[in-house]
Amino acid sequence: MSISTSVLSDLLQSLPYLRPQLYFKASLTALSHAMEDQVLAATLDQPLIIASFQRERFYRQEAHRYQRLSQRSNQIYVLSAPETDFTNSSEYYEKVAFEPDDALTQEWHLVVIADNYATCLVCRESLGSIAKNRQIPDLLPSLDMDTGRRFEGIWTSERGVSIKAAQLLLDRILVYRPDLASKVEKARQRFGIGGNKAYYSNLITEYACDIDTDPFVQRLVTYLQASQYKLHKAYRSIAAQARKERLINSISTAIRRSLDPHEVLQIAAQELGQHLGASRCLIYRAQASEAQATIEHEFLTPGIVSIAGQTWELKQNPLFQAVVDHGEGVYVSDTMNDARVAKSPTLSATVRKFAVRSWLIEPVLFQGRLLGIVELHYCTLPPHQWQQSELDLVKAIATQIGAALMQAEAYANLEELNQQLEALDRTRSNLIAITGHELRTPLSTIQVCLESLATEPDMPLELQQVMLNTALADSERMRKLVQDFLTLSNLESGRVEWHPESLTLQECVDLALSRIRARPTVEKPPAITAQIAHNLPLVRADGDWLVEVLAKLVDNACKFTPTQGQIIISADQNSSQMVEVAVIDTGRGIEPNLLEIVFDRFYQEEGALRRTAGGTGLGLAICRQIVNGWGGTIWAESNGKDQGSQFHFTIPIVQASKEENKSKVKSKK
Repeated sequence: MSISTSVLSDLLQSLPYLRPQLYFKASLTALSHAMEDQVLAATLDQPLIIASFQRERFYRQEAHRYQRLSQRSNQIYVLSAPETDFTNSSEYYEKVAFEPDDALTQEWHLVVIADNYATCLVCRESLGSIAKNRQIPDLLPSLDMDTGRRFEGIWTSERGVSIKAAQLLLDRILVYRPDLASKVEKARQRFGIGGNKAYYSNLITEYACDIDTDPFVQRLVTYLQASQYKLHKAYRSIAAQARKERLINSISTAIRRSLDPHEVLQIAAQELGQHLGASRCLIYRAQASEAQATIEHEFLTPGIVSIAGQTWELKQNPLFQAVVDHGEGVYVSDTMNDARVAKSPTLSATVRKFAVRSWLIEPVLFQGRLLGIVELHYCTLPPHQWQQSELDLVKAIATQIGAALMQAEAYANLEELNQQLEALDRTRSNLIAITGHELRTPLSTIQVCLESLATEPDMPLELQQVMLNTALADSERMRKLVQDFLTLSNLESGRVEWHPESLTLQECVDLALSRIRARPTVEKPPAITAQIAHNLPLVRADGDWLVEVLAKLVDNACKFTPTQGQIIISADQNSSQMVEVAVIDTGRGIEPNLLEIVFDRFYQEEGALRRTAGGTGLGLAICRQIVNGWGGTIWAESNGKDQGSQFHFTIPIVQASKEENKSKVKSKK
């Protein structure tokens, strides 16, 4: 039943002198409303009104107006392609539902014929406009983006043209609503609709519009002005959206360009504060459990007090706590009339001190974890009324900041991993160098000694003994190297089982010294003196490992102290309920910048391949692992090269039982 022919084409073919014009939708809307208002304002009765709306959704916007028009006339016909529940009916006026593929879906018609005037608007939407609206139907849903739709057609008050347009539309109506034939015939007879071409030409001069057209013109101008205002408002919204996108893009560009979070956050504070015209914009790091935060980044307008570098209270700030609890931003339009501010002494003092009149706090989140805060302050009157677009913008910027912080954190983790890999590579190199030196040298010596003993049976007994002693010494050196490797590996991997017990430090010192003196040495060791306080309390540690630490520290001091030097072992109780032990020597000393790294694995002052003191470079690293294992600390002190060294470590003391404490109190009494 659908009809493919165009009403506009049929009208132009019937009246070839007509010249179609170009119209935008805003203009057509204004014309249509002015024509409808002319009917509503007139005192004349029962005009013929025919309106074609293309689609049902356009009709729905005007349905209330046509209910009012139905009070002026019973000859109203409304055509539309159904989309939901639009059907043929005759309730207030005649509804005509045409097929969705009818040519009427591309046209816009309004014809009004009264006894003393006639007006018609017959238009067809341009194909380019239809295609464009199909491609971008939801570009900006909040704006009326179809104001730019274009139509070509005829708008005239010539009666003959209006009657011909009415005839074409009435014929189309009867195709879909043949039941209206009698009603349509009455309209034809009353208004003279029908006849030959000459008849319509005569009507153009026979009927003149003898009503006052000023009200129509005034209404048309009003509607055009309203349409222009809506268009201007739409353009302003588009411009604001463009500014928002530029702001977000600038911050996104800064994030991509720099891995420095301080630079990114400062740019974000500057751009956001300027864009929203805030008196002050703050961005700082904060976590949900923190009581305070330091203001790191700030934007200020001239004359506003700076907060940069100051401490910001968080725990006593109910606005911050609301952000933490709900994970959403909080805003206050007027701090002078806000109950949360009035009830909080901290907030009240902050508002007075920094003249904050309107306040916004937006969390910087990543996967639900609080990373920081964005704050906006307005310090002028009247109080700032927050718009939803502003809140959305701040939230979008906070999301970008969260991405920047996570990117910086990931980069920092990557840097740390790179440093760990570099350290492992150095460890590998040192291990190869030390293994090559410490194993190859004694192996070569042992091999030479054994080959000499095997090939020289007549070697004197004294020389044979020298060869055996040398081989035994170097084999002991190899055993110690392997043992240190295994010990450090077990300590670092946590495979060591600790057996803490109550010990007297003097006993452990004596055992360590006896172990050192029992070792065969080529050179005479320096003098070793123990100065242990007599009233020293018992310590709690694993005895074997404590002796190991003392032995290694003393052995290390012996390596770097000449024979005429001195080594002192001292111990006393410090203020933190720990026993502090010190191994002091008068030897080579340590440069101040090396006091920390001497405890690293494989550290050797002279390098791995040119040492005079020997050793694996693992002794101090083992000592640190052992001391950390019982909860103590270890450190080195030295005034510099050739100024001697001091190695200190702490051991926890044995805690006295309640009964012992009571007996001590009674004895004091």
